[in-house]
Amino acid sequence: MKLSTKSRYGTRLLVDLACHRDQWPVQIGEISERLQISVKYLEQIIHILKKHQFVTSYRGAKGGYILAKSPEKITLGEVVRLFENPSGLVECTSHPERCMLSSDCRVRLAWEAATIALFQSLDAVTINDLQISG
Repeated sequence: MKLSTKSRYGTRLLVDLACHRDQWPVQIGEISERLQISVKYLEQIIHILKKHQFVTSYRGAKGGYILAKSPEKITLGEVVRLFENPSGLVECTSHPERCMLSSDCRVRLAWEAATIALFQSLDAVTINDLQISG
């Protein structure tokens, strides 16, 4: 499974907001500079994160973004599920009806088990766990 840049950058954005909690709200230009990601692309990602209530925005000269949930309550699995479709390693695990062999396929069962294990691992890591201490 290769994660999209939206999953990777969305995670980095959330970690950045968590690391800069004492400076909330954080402006997107500051995040862009720190993460070396264009403002335009961050705006696309933040729109999705805002729509799904991971971040909140504040308008005005001192406006910016803050986490809508505490970093301890946002898991890496949630972020990956938000940006990746389907969330399985192979299509037949998330849409078995699309394969006429799925009811009898032992390989599909292995992919399904691997997908479950992957997301159990991702769900065990929070944004708080990924913050740089110091």
